[in-house]
Amino acid sequence: MERRTIGAGALAVGAVGLGCMPMSWAYSSSRQRGEESLRTVHRALDLGTTLLDTADMYGPFTNELLMGRVLKERRPDAFVSTKVGLLVGEQHIVANGRPGYVKRACDASLRRLQTDVIDLYQLHRADPEIPVEETWGAMAELVQAGKVRALGLCAVGARGGRRSGARLHDATIRQLQRVQQVFPVSAVQAELSVWSPEALETLLPWCEARGVGFLAAMPLGNGFLTGTLTPGQGFEPDDVRARHPRFTAEMMAANQPIVVGLRRIAARHGEGVTPAQVALAWVLAQGRHVVPVPGAKRERWAAENARAEALRLTSEDLAEVADLPRARGSWD
Repeated sequence: MERRTIGAGALAVGAVGLGCMPMSWAYSSSRQRGEESLRTVHRALDLGTTLLDTADMYGPFTNELLMGRVLKERRPDAFVSTKVGLLVGEQHIVANGRPGYVKRACDASLRRLQTDVIDLYQLHRADPEIPVEETWGAMAELVQAGKVRALGLCAVGARGGRRSGARLHDATIRQLQRVQQVFPVSAVQAELSVWSPEALETLLPWCEARGVGFLAAMPLGNGFLTGTLTPGQGFEPDDVRARHPRFTAEMMAANQPIVVGLRRIAARHGEGVTPAQVALAWVLAQGRHVVPVPGAKRERWAAENARAEALRLTSEDLAEVADLPRARGSWD
């Protein structure tokens, strides 16, 4: 697989990463099977997918434990990215950016991951009660201590900006400008996909201009862009899509023209090419500093995603994607 670099430190990763969250959290728990997830991670590594993206809150903690079982055997094959800054309660999630907590959380992640260094340590969310510079400074000390190789920032959640017309990533860019004064940002993780292209407006250019890597979260639109979901199929109560404004039966039906367009492009590239691979190839085409991180918990999907790296979209393909209808949600 083609290698891409993250940040000025030139950290090399496979061009397509593996989002590990669905294996343990946020998606249908009845379909989460540890042994199958382990096989999926091994298969991804075999195909050159080196970036494994996890977080201490996924589970919580169980996803890092799962990754640790793989890393114990294959640490040299993997680029480990995990996150800090969010605590999961019984019915809520809260931010904690206190320096002492960050350092303890890093040590706990290292134990669960069964490694002595984290390649990319990301701040999941800034704590509104703690200056982000203090949190970032504690993370920088972890780099100086040799426990972490590089630091990243996850974009502020601001889906409501689509309703108001506000620029979606203004708050994230303000945070980046602040922490960049403390210690270099190597990567930013934010949603980017055919049906959520907002990062192209300001956030992606900001990263490109500064040599910052961009990890494209949800590049398959929470599974919608794979073309494998049926409008009205329903989701388990613990599945994030059960409350997502684009996954009501009405909106899934309304957004089908997007999948039809991806399927049409896939057909032009030959038998076996899928809408998901076209969606990932579109993300890859947005810049050499962009690494899509599709989630997968089955070997089949991890392999399909990895093969998307070889798909080269033409200028006509890209123009056709640009002309696809804007995605609709229940707020529209």
